[in-house]
Amino acid sequence: MATSTFTVVGMTCGCCANKVRDEIARIDGVGTVDVDVESGAVGVTSAVPVPADQVKVAVETAGYQLV
Repeated sequence: MATSTFTVVGMTCGCCANKVRDEIARIDGVGTVDVDVESGAVGVTSAVPVPADQVKVAVETAGYQLV
């Protein structure tokens, strides 16, 4: 298992967190996605390390920005 942490800006509520979580969860190999709206921290647990560019695309698809 691989764990990565990313920072996302623009989230303000649980609905925002759900959008980000849902998009990242669509990436192949992703097991769990934990989102903390206050800090913007997004923890991703996956079978193999997830490339940051794939996470960036997922976050932007959800309407937010990866820092």
